[in-house]
Amino acid sequence: MGKGNRLTIYILVAMALGILVGYIVHVSAPAETIQSFSKNIKLLSSIFIRLVQMIIAPLVFCTLVVGIAKLGDLKAVGRVGGKALLWFITASLASLLLGMLLVNIFKPGAYIDLSQADTEGVKDLMTKTSSFSIQNFVEHIIPKSLFEAMASNEILQIVVFSIFFGVAAAAIGDYTKPLIKALDVASHIILKMVNYVMNFAPIGVFGALAAVVAAKGLGIFQFYLIYFLYFLLGIAILWLLLIGVGFLILGPHRMKLLLRRIGGPLLIAFSTTSSEAVFPKLTEELERFGCKDKIVAFVLPLGYSFNLDGSMMYMTFASLAIAQAYGIQLDLGTQLVMLLVLMLTSKGIAGVPRASLVVVLATCAMFNIPPEGVALILPIDHFCDMFRSATNVVGNALATSVVSKWEGELHDGHGHHHDHGHHEHHNHSHTA
Repeated sequence: MGKGNRLTIYILVAMALGILVGYIVHVSAPAETIQSFSKNIKLLSSIFIRLVQMIIAPLVFCTLVVGIAKLGDLKAVGRVGGKALLWFITASLASLLLGMLLVNIFKPGAYIDLSQADTEGVKDLMTKTSSFSIQNFVEHIIPKSLFEAMASNEILQIVVFSIFFGVAAAAIGDYTKPLIKALDVASHIILKMVNYVMNFAPIGVFGALAAVVAAKGLGIFQFYLIYFLYFLLGIAILWLLLIGVGFLILGPHRMKLLLRRIGGPLLIAFSTTSSEAVFPKLTEELERFGCKDKIVAFVLPLGYSFNLDGSMMYMTFASLAIAQAYGIQLDLGTQLVMLLVLMLTSKGIAGVPRASLVVVLATCAMFNIPPEGVALILPIDHFCDMFRSATNVVGNALATSVVSKWEGELHDGHGHHHDHGHHEHHNHSHTA
């Protein structure tokens, strides 16, 4: 029984216990007891949320710098990178827009009524949200100091610094290798920390649920069901989009073959809720499918930080649903700004289980939506995560295949490389 599965079971148990404890308190205790109970038990979920926040800055910095610096020679990289980015940007926008549309049409957040929880707080927040100006936006993007950005968890500013740092490191070349290696090691350490922190998730879930149920009773569960169904609808539409585009670009025959090839990795990603877990396997399957190894080695890691279609669809979906739950109305302009912010902040979060939540958290804070709202969707998040991770794998397999195709480097697999003018005879194995 895997570590991930154990955590899932603990989270499910924590959910059940939280509901039970909350319900008992809700039914039996007088009102003021309920209030202090809710407030104190909620500390458990703040512990978890703060632990997650602690990891955000170093993780974004390490993964992003390493990702960019590994590209090496900037010219050769530029061409493939350009094609890859074109695909990533299109896919990202499509995913984010899809999430935004669904939330605005179905309003899943409206089914959970938290507005009475802290009306004063919401009024206070409303005034802040409306003052989101251009100056504000620029200040959010461009860091005055890396350490200030890291101290206040301004993800976007860290991203900007990391891009400069990574490009500069790549430009200097070999001399920087030891540092990049060190940062690579650091990012692995931080990913290990993420696993430790995730062990606190059940406590966070327990606290969040017990607090909500104690205060609100069982009416809240109607929300989870509705939220999850709309989310699945979104994922289904996204799969149809991705596969449709695959059929158009790769042709029906190749697309079916690709889906067959990545079946195994898909299942692993689905059950472990980490798309990173299947990275090596996916590399191998894509090369077997006929993508050129150089291109796989370049596009796939990039895709893992820039192109998590399932997660991005979820980010607009979750952020706006939380805003709806708190009764915060965001006008279309603000929502589009949020979409662009997510477009940038969703980069560089590969391989972290529940990373989407981390980004949702940061985004909520940035738009003055109470970040505690993330604790509300945590209980259902594991189920969402299974579908998100599988979708990320499909998105990246497709991205790599499409870029190979555009580079004229997509072969029919099985070692039959029909190279056009590439004198690489050692990989021509004409033995059927």
